[in-house]
Amino acid sequence: MTNNESARELVLQTLRTRMAFRQAVQRVLKRHNVDMTFEMLQVMNCLWNKQGISQQSLAEKTAKDKACLTNLINNLEKKNWVIRKEGPSDRRNRLIFLTPQGEELALTVKPLINDIYAQTGAEMEASRITECIEDLKRLHEVLNEI
Repeated sequence: MTNNESARELVLQTLRTRMAFRQAVQRVLKRHNVDMTFEMLQVMNCLWNKQGISQQSLAEKTAKDKACLTNLINNLEKKNWVIRKEGPSDRRNRLIFLTPQGEELALTVKPLINDIYAQTGAEMEASRITECIEDLKRLHEVLNEI
């Protein structure tokens, strides 16, 4: 296999792995009757780490465009998991906060996601995981330089 073919396979395998992770998360959420999409989880996870952030900041953290994120936040509001509030310095800047139901949801969802990581980690040696991380960081650097 040439270097070009190997690089192509590395990128393809990275994409396949992302899809497999997404599908694993969706299966686990469905199995536990959590009515949440992977995209919703990405937004909620950001808010569980820090709430009261702008839609722009959420868009950057989740790599979603503003239109897509607006739709996601609308759906999260319908589920009563988040609420938009005016920013203190700029009333046009809406900040996103968790509702009590959104905060409570973390108690169910976070352990499910952590279990996926635990099961994955149990199947791989720590040294191999570290090597993979370093290789993926390098791939990220190379692609960002192109």
